[in-house]
Amino acid sequence: MKLLVMCEGANEKAIMDILLENHQLSFAADDLLGLVTFHARQIRTSGVVKAELNMYPGKVKILRIGDTQTERLTIPSEYSDKIVSVEKYCTKPELEMLLIISEKLISEYDKVKSSVRPKLFAKQNIRCGRRRYDNSTEFYRDYYGSDYKQLVAAIREYKQHKGSHQKDELYLADLLIR
Repeated sequence: MKLLVMCEGANEKAIMDILLENHQLSFAADDLLGLVTFHARQIRTSGVVKAELNMYPGKVKILRIGDTQTERLTIPSEYSDKIVSVEKYCTKPELEMLLIISEKLISEYDKVKSSVRPKLFAKQNIRCGRRRYDNSTEFYRDYYGSDYKQLVAAIREYKQHKGSHQKDELYLADLLIR
């Protein structure tokens, strides 16, 4: 059985790719459909995901990575026998929480979280070198690419700080090697 990792956005994909490249996930690239993670919200709208599913003859387990995940994943009928399960891994409220944790600004954010979204807080308070946070994949790559251990630590701390998700949602920390 192969894993199909579907990331809600390009930034989630960048985070997953950094973890994969540095062997920090409980699976390896060889375990993945197409040997990569995909930026795809739905199967039916992703030609590359459909192509990979069509080429692979075996069963597939889907891992969905994202912060909103209110959109239900629709499994096209031609793949209903191939896809054995779907698991959701959430980064609620937003992926920027990892940057806030990495910068040790969580207590500062907690003071304003009722009126300021994590994305805005990150734009106002987080830099990588001289560059201000700009919600780009390049920023995440620059910030965590050379220090994946900081990313892993933030993911683990996020799970402790957050408390709990809905019963059908897991944490990125649940995908990390122990």
